[in-house]
Amino acid sequence: MITLGLRLAVAGGREAVLRLAVLAAAVAIGVGMLLAAVAGVNAVHSQNLRYAWLNSQVTSAATGPEAPDPALWAVREGYFHGHPMARVDVAISGPHGALPPGMTALPAPGEFYVSPALARLLRDYPADQLRDRFPGRQAGLLGRAALASPDSLVVVIGQTREQVSRIEGAGEVTRLVTISPDDCDGCVIGIGSNGIALTLSVVAAALLFPLVIFIGTATRLSAARREQRFAAMRLIGATPRQITLFATVESAAAAAAGTLAGFGVFFAIRAGLAQIPFTGEPFFSDDLSLTLTDVLVVALGVPLAAALAARVALRRVRISPLGVTRRVTPKPPRAWRVLPLLAGLGELAYLLGDRPRTTHGQMIAYLSGIFAVMIGLMIAGPWLAMAGSRLLARRAQRPATLIAGRRLADDPRAGFRAVSGLMLALFVTSAATGVITTIMAERGGGAAGAAAHDFVSINALPRDQGVPADSLRLPPGLAAHLIRINPESRPGSLSLPGLISCAELAAIPAAGTCPSGARVAEVYPGLTGPKNLAGTATGPVWPAATTSEDRLAGLNVISAVVATDGSPAAIERARTALNGMLPDSRTAATDAEHFGDFTRLLAQFQRLADVAILSSLVIAGCSLAVSVVGGLTERRRPFAMLRLTGVRLAELRRVVALETAVPLLVVSAVAVGVGFLAAHLFLRSQMRYDLHAPDPVYYLTVAGGLLACLGVVLATMPLLARMTGPATARNE
Repeated sequence: MITLGLRLAVAGGREAVLRLAVLAAAVAIGVGMLLAAVAGVNAVHSQNLRYAWLNSQVTSAATGPEAPDPALWAVREGYFHGHPMARVDVAISGPHGALPPGMTALPAPGEFYVSPALARLLRDYPADQLRDRFPGRQAGLLGRAALASPDSLVVVIGQTREQVSRIEGAGEVTRLVTISPDDCDGCVIGIGSNGIALTLSVVAAALLFPLVIFIGTATRLSAARREQRFAAMRLIGATPRQITLFATVESAAAAAAGTLAGFGVFFAIRAGLAQIPFTGEPFFSDDLSLTLTDVLVVALGVPLAAALAARVALRRVRISPLGVTRRVTPKPPRAWRVLPLLAGLGELAYLLGDRPRTTHGQMIAYLSGIFAVMIGLMIAGPWLAMAGSRLLARRAQRPATLIAGRRLADDPRAGFRAVSGLMLALFVTSAATGVITTIMAERGGGAAGAAAHDFVSINALPRDQGVPADSLRLPPGLAAHLIRINPESRPGSLSLPGLISCAELAAIPAAGTCPSGARVAEVYPGLTGPKNLAGTATGPVWPAATTSEDRLAGLNVISAVVATDGSPAAIERARTALNGMLPDSRTAATDAEHFGDFTRLLAQFQRLADVAILSSLVIAGCSLAVSVVGGLTERRRPFAMLRLTGVRLAELRRVVALETAVPLLVVSAVAVGVGFLAAHLFLRSQMRYDLHAPDPVYYLTVAGGLLACLGVVLATMPLLARMTGPATARNE
């Protein structure tokens, strides 16, 4: 029977072969993208593991072999043009110290090793912007095993033990950390377990689910034609079991061929995928790899799922072959389908006034509300498609609009099925974009021209004592403003930690002002104030200090601030000069960069959301194209009859375009709107923030993606002329 099923699958002439080829091609595209998504998840784990050795000062997590010669390590974070840079100062005690991956030896005092990306920057930029930060000579390059990404900026500098011991946080290292940061307690470099969980959740919700739907759509290509063919076989004596076997063999064979081709698609696009900054950094190509489990699950799971889908799809044939041949119209979806969606939004709205007090309770409350909204969207989707189609038919002024509206209203579930994955992906990414944009706007450092962006500062050690002003060697030409320690600032007091004279403060643009009559003001070390501090157009109004100007000159310095014009070159020059002035301190940075770890993490998730949006739109375009091709295959004879009766080909094209555009635009608008509403409810209840509008990039991305989807659909229109020619109208 299996051999007979295969013969029936390919013995139906050009139509049968074309149907199998289109089905296999669609499955190949879906499998290729599914493998890319799975490999992307593996690449995130591989990249995260490469950060492990930078956490080696967390001795409790060190798992590597113990080295006989301990080395003194100090890991600090630096910046260049806003990009984070890892700086590791090491002092060796012998030739057999714990060796990081990608290195053949630890640098001796006066030597340093850099990553290839940093080596290029050293060649391309003036020394006063970057090179002068590193003492000694470049002894070599770090191998890729030491790097999370081809663009990673890492430098390992050899110094004496005396020099390294003065650096804050320096510690002895005899073993390296070899476990991933998401499995390590206390590791601060890399993506933690929460970040990994969030990343995988976004990938699962925004990418994998639409892909599974797309593959399911592909396996249902020409389902109606197959139902009619199998119903005819039932009517001439075939048993339900035989029909089921034929359908299973046909679908599984095409899906198996498509799955095999999908692996080819994946390897063809892998190099390009590696350049996408999924986590903010591009990947090495071989990080996008598949495990044996991944290969087996996809290679066996997709054909098996196609076979099961074929069995489920034939339930109408098994129950009533006469119903299938007479084309029984399914019942329209009812309005109750909107209730689960409203219930989910109602739960989020309820949290505005009664939020759980514990973190665990809040997590359960918000996640259950979000998942209820997602499930509600999927349930309400067919009803929304039907409402849009009925509105289209009611407003129709032309025959094509009326035909498209009536056909959509006849089977809105089929119209929604092709865009259901897009709806879910747009909801997730819109909600994530709204939350990320708002938090970055509320907590970010601001744009060029703001003090948090333009002022570069460095703190002196120890922080609670500072250093005498005459011990500092200010580089010639560096206009640094010294912040003195405030004697009134003690633990528990409301006084700010720094002091500056009002005369000096008045000479710094955007640094703020003193109260009227004050001579000395209390300030923060970076000369930037919190947003809730009262201010004017020139910055915050700092509180007056009781310290006199004469006493101020004799106090220790706790920080030095350079006000730049905000250009990258000026910021890097100031950073290099300040680092040279206080080489043992934490790297000089702007306040925006100090807060950058959090905002950069959010920016990474923003990029992840952008990638998810673009990917889901591409998937939606492919799903729509498959649906259009399937619809044309099933309706080639009715369309051919319409052309014979005088309907122009342009009218038929308009019908097909409206049938696909209406569900696409309706569900996109609903998903984006509900996503922003859910984000606003979460922000108001959890953080008391109002939703900030996303950047124009978000709107352009969504609009461009929707236009690309419609472009993909229009690309299938040439098939309409060839598939609805006069010869198609003959009786079969």
